[in-house]
Amino acid sequence: MLIVDAHQDIAYNALCYGRDYRRSALETRWRETDPAVLKRRGSATIGLPDALLGRVGVVFGTLFVAPDDGDPSAPWAAFTYKTPQDAYRLALQQADYYERLADETDKVRLIRTATDLDAVIASWAAGTDIADHKQGLVCLMENADPIIEPRQFEEWYERGVRIVGPAWEATRYSGGTGQPGPLTALGYELLEVMASFNAILDLSHMAEKACLQALDVYPGVIIASHSNPRKFRNTDRHLTDAIIRQLAEREGVMGIVLYNRFLSDTWSSGDRKTDVPLSVVADAVDYVCQLTGSAAHVGIGSDFDGGFGMESIPDGLDTVTDLSKIGTLLSTRGYSPADVEAVMGGNMLRQLRRALPA
Repeated sequence: MLIVDAHQDIAYNALCYGRDYRRSALETRWRETDPAVLKRRGSATIGLPDALLGRVGVVFGTLFVAPDDGDPSAPWAAFTYKTPQDAYRLALQQADYYERLADETDKVRLIRTATDLDAVIASWAAGTDIADHKQGLVCLMENADPIIEPRQFEEWYERGVRIVGPAWEATRYSGGTGQPGPLTALGYELLEVMASFNAILDLSHMAEKACLQALDVYPGVIIASHSNPRKFRNTDRHLTDAIIRQLAEREGVMGIVLYNRFLSDTWSSGDRKTDVPLSVVADAVDYVCQLTGSAAHVGIGSDFDGGFGMESIPDGLDTVTDLSKIGTLLSTRGYSPADVEAVMGGNMLRQLRRALPA
């Protein structure tokens, strides 16, 4: 079984916090001593060695930029933006990081085409040596403000971006988390340009109104890379039942976020890790399956190291190596091998194949 993780902030963590993806999560933990970083990010959970050990063969690696938060002394201040030009520059640095990573290790291949995807999957085929396994990285832009104007998306597509989430908080393109609103005129224009390239639209972080508008007008492939049902966390960061049903009607897939605060209405930072057992992840997967009538519309979008660490993920998970435990748990609940494979990777791979050029 090949696992797909639809959301990891690999480049942002490398550039902002010095978390070299080529190191294991345990080595990163050993190296990190800055209390401000540990408070902000938590103990590391991702690293290429851990991913390969856990058969995480494809990851959607983000280009993530955050708006300026007004604290110039913060360790992350240099990686926030005030203007679209700032956002563009920061995202470009992250795109460069992924290219260097792929150049410097033959264990990583950037996925820009179906040929690239096939080559990564072939490296995991039965009978292949473990030394030949590769991880494929698909570039996902989280927050579209680095796209200076909609027609400039062509440049980003040429750089390898295949997935775009228009919002984080509100952006020039869309209402977002904590800042409700519709798609803007620029947002509609961006979706039109994205569709012309058959890019994947990511609904995660889009405000509810914008999300519904996008589901109505976007003709291409749609995912929600890292969003949970609101039944588990009742905030505008997550998807209503109505949106989940519409996503399924559009043949879309949502990735369950493995963050305790997003899996519980009562868990808060600093609470015990054990308060959210791994079974809650299976509950969230099952909820989507029951709501949509099949196992075809849910996957994993861990968001590991996305502002939280090992202390804040479900009990039983320590690093990305442990993602396979979710599949094992689904099997014990009676999910067929085909459905387990779909949830753990096949559904997101289906969406990729619908969008990637030859």
